[in-house]
Formats: sequence, C-alpha cells, structure tokens
Amino acid sequence: MRGRGSTDRLEALSLEIERKLQKALSSNSQRLQILQQLFADIALKVDDRARDAIMSENDAGIAPLDEREDGWLCFYEILANHFVRVPESGRRILELIVQLWSQSFASNIFALLFYKWLFEAPVDGKEISLRYSSALVQGATNVFWIDIQTNTRHFLSLYRYLLEDVALVPDRLTKISLQAGRDLFLLLSRFMFFYDQDHLLSSFLEHFPTFPNSFLVGGPADYFVIELSDQLQKLKIEPVLLHYLSRMIILQGLELRLSTSTRLKACLYSFTSPGGPTYPTRAVRHAAWNTLDLLFPIGRYPRHVISLFFRLLYPWYWPSSCWNFVMTCAMTLYYYILNLLVSIWESLRRSSHRRTHGE
Repeated sequence: MRGRGSTDRLEALSLEIERKLQKALSSNSQRLQILQQLFADIALKVDDRARDAIMSENDAGIAPLDEREDGWLCFYEILANHFVRVPESGRRILELIVQLWSQSFASNIFALLFYKWLFEAPVDGKEISLRYSSALVQGATNVFWIDIQTNTRHFLSLYRYLLEDVALVPDRLTKISLQAGRDLFLLLSRFMFFYDQDHLLSSFLEHFPTFPNSFLVGGPADYFVIELSDQLQKLKIEPVLLHYLSRMIILQGLELRLSTSTRLKACLYSFTSPGGPTYPTRAVRHAAWNTLDLLFPIGRYPRHVISLFFRLLYPWYWPSSCWNFVMTCAMTLYYYILNLLVSIWESLRRSSHRRTHGE
C-alpha cells in the first residue's frame, strides 16, 4: 500500500511540474520567474514527513540518509528515480522542457529530473540523444556552479551519479554523443575536488576518452590538470578555494607535460602574492604556498626569496605583514612554552607516580 501511495504522490508532483511548465510556456512576462521557482522547488531538501510519504521500497538508487555524505535528500533525486521507473510520467514534462530549451533554468531542470532517465531508459533517435546529452552537460555545469557559489553540496548525488554510474561505466557512456562524453569528463574534472571524489581519480583517468588534439595537449592527467587550473582561476569564494587547494596533494606523482606543469605552477603562484589580478586573502596565500612547495619542491627557496622582493613593491602591505609576523611568532612562542610546561608536568607526575609505587 505504501508503494502505491508514494507512486500516486509522485504522479501528483509530476502533474504540478507539468502545470508550472505549461504556465511558463504561456506567460512571456513571468517565464523566467516561474522556471526559477520551479528549479528551486525540485532542488529543495525533503523533510522527514515528505520523505516518508513519497519514498517507496523501489527507490533502490537512492542511498539511505544515514549513509549519505551530504546528510540530506532532495526532491530531484526521488523524481529522477521515478521517471526511470515510470518513463511515461515524465514524457509530457520532457516535451514542455524541449519547447523551453532557450530559456534560463530549462537545462538545469532537465539535468535534475532526467539525468538517470537519459542513461537508464530507452531513448529514441540519435538526434534526440545528442540534444539531450548536450542539455545534460550544460544543466549540470550550471547547478554545480550554484553549489560552488553557495558553498553547499545540494547536487552531490547528481555529480556522483555522473562520475560513478556514467563516466566509469563505458556501456552507459555510449548512450550520449562522443563530444558530450568528452565535455562530461572535462566537467567532472573541474568539480571532482569540490565534491570530495578525488579518491576515484586514478580510475577516472583510466576511463578518460581520447581527444582530437591529444598529441598537442597530452594524456588524461594533462587534461585533468588543465581543467583544474582553469577552475581555480575562476573561483572567488574563499572557503571553496581553500578546499580545492587542500585536496591538491593527490596530484603528486602525476606524469605531466612541461607545459601543463608550468601552467599549474603559474596558477598556484598567482595566489601567493597580494594584489591583482586575484587579490587572494592571507589564508589563500599561505595555502597556495604550501601546495606549491608540496607539488614543486625544486626551486622552493628561490621562489620565496623572489616573492619577498616583490612584496617590497607593495608598501601598504608592510604594516599588516609585520603585524602578522609578530603575531605568528608570539603564537609559536606561546604554544612552545605551553607544550614545555605540559611535558614538565607530565614528567613530574610520572616520577611522583613511580616513587609512590616504589614505596
């Protein structure tokens, strides 16, 4: 009974989505607002009461809440599962989205609702598959950037599906066009560190597709690092940038072409100095230095000396630099004395304990 009730509720949700798309199609003045609201609705977190009402025993593709890294479940995940099990339920929605292709948020909505359907349900026609696969990559790009800008992980399940169940499964990857497959791998490369999936990097690189310009660019590792370097240059949210830099230790040992290695080095070096064009914060500068020294230990000390001379060109930073240096020294001295006192106390306590037991 519960399975039937949940299906009925999901059908009601599908009809509501269809109604809003119809309204957006017929209203030129409010189209953007309606689509934006619809996108926000399907990306909402599912509360406990709604989850019990619309989840069924057939939702095998959705991880239990206590096993999820993000800690929440969103409506789009349940709806995407529903449209795979009952493809007819989403057919009319799909037709309406196609008519709204050129509108903002249309590709986002398509990516959230039909990312499983595209790979697990039969799709008729090569031209249709090409159109859908391009929209999927575009929509996924948009929603992943929304997570970046808000520093949240609402669309982690979408990323994990595209990585684990598509990119690493050659049979499913053949369901989209060759170019869309290449674009998908480049997209996944840019957001892998953000969604903490870098433990799959070696397997991901093994499945990397070939590109027409591979003889100029290099191998899979080169493409990955180039996309990562470009992504770093676009990041403006400090916690996100720090998160990326903290994950880059995994790049140690990758065989890269000289041009790729130089590109990554230049990207990291751009975050080590105050001022333009990136205007990094002090935390970002220190994280970039640590990452740069870790990945490129050769030339470490000359880089720091050169950086010191360049910092002399920014006299307005001298007071803050001196203050931070003094505070760092003071904190280092404080913790040194604290550790010394603790170690002395521990040694006195142990000696007292031995004397007591000796008596």
